Amino acid sequence: MFNRVKMFFKEDSGAITVDWVVLTAALVAMAAGIAATMQSSILVLTGYITALLSGWSF
Repeated sequence: MFNRVKMFFKEDSGAITVDWVVLTAALVAMAAGIAATMQSSILVLTGYITALLSGWSF
């Protein structure tokens, strides 16, 4: 029984998968944070561009 527990903790075949999941989750969280931070600024900039382009005629 003790040998099985030791072998379980020595096994690292799934460690890379866990690393990739953690890294991907961190990247998604960072992207969501950046998007939430920049959202109001982007909306203001979009308003300025819309006002600028609305006066144009082609």
